Amino acid sequence: MTEPIPLLMENSIEIAWDYLERTGELGDAEIAARFLSDAIEIMILRGETRKLMLANRAIDAYKRFKAEHYPLSLVS
Repeated sequence: MTEPIPLLMENSIEIAWDYLERTGELGDAEIAARFLSDAIEIMILRGETRKLMLANRAIDAYKRFKAEHYPLSLVS
C-alpha cells in the first residue's frame, strides 16, 4: 500500500532535508525547501512513489544545482 501523495511528499522532503542538513550541504533554507519540494513534486507527477528514491534523486539534483549556481570560493 502506498502513502497518500501529501504524506509521501512530506516524508521524502524530510528525508532529503535531514540528510543535507546533517552533511552540511543544505545551504539557504528557503532555496533548499523550494528546490526539494519542486523536484519531488515533479517526480511524483511522473509516477515515482518510492520515498527513498524520491529523496535520493532530490538530494543528487540539489547537489548538482548548488554546485552549478553556488560554486565554492576560496577564503584566505
